[in-house]
Amino acid sequence: MPKIRRIQSENQNPRKVKGLAFILVALLLSLVMFSMISSYVNSVKAEVGNLVTVYQARDNIPAYTELNESLLRSVSVPKRWTSESSLVSLNALSGRRIPFEVESGTTITRDMLVPISDINANEREIAINVDAVTGIAGRVKPGDRVDVYAVFGEVPGLTKQVQVIATDIRIVTVQGQKTIQTEKSGSATEQSVIPVTIAVDPNIALSITYAANFAEEVRLVGLPSDGVVDRKDDKTVFDAQDLGGTKVEEGKK
Repeated sequence: MPKIRRIQSENQNPRKVKGLAFILVALLLSLVMFSMISSYVNSVKAEVGNLVTVYQARDNIPAYTELNESLLRSVSVPKRWTSESSLVSLNALSGRRIPFEVESGTTITRDMLVPISDINANEREIAINVDAVTGIAGRVKPGDRVDVYAVFGEVPGLTKQVQVIATDIRIVTVQGQKTIQTEKSGSATEQSVIPVTIAVDPNIALSITYAANFAEEVRLVGLPSDGVVDRKDDKTVFDAQDLGGTKVEEGKK
């Protein structure tokens, strides 16, 4: 009997060795795979970088709609794939407005937002529409100072003339171009305009509102960037008499 046990023990040793070898090989392969996966993950992280949260429109958002949490969704994206302007918190977006329609899925950026008003107690904000010509060919920007001219030609009882409606007016915002419908002589036409918001005295706001509704044209006139303006020889009204003609009120000959 002892001899038989010795033989069985000798037969089992090679099996144990083979089993141990398989275990060692499996462990080695696991370590190699772990190392490869870790290396791949690290390389992806290096390429993608840290993730940041941006906010996108859940659905289409009409122009000038007040933003709130229900209109937005948070999305995690690699920081290196985003602009600095898109890194804005939900609190900073709440209550703000965008002056144009935003399509679903669009990332909301800081430069889309209507700037927060910085007018003082003696100022009022008013927006007027200009085009590429009347808006100084796109040269006007927030912070600039301008004069506002109006061309009157079709107002009954008012002489056809150009008048200086307001002087040294501060530009608050200049929004992107949009298309509006205008009606003239019974027919509707489309017109491309640029909304410009200005800060003015309350009484001047009335004058500009009148001109914007009844004048043929309202034009911005740029002023020197250093703010130094000599007005001692400036004219405030120009009509046919200044060209050697006779000024005529509408409805009279």
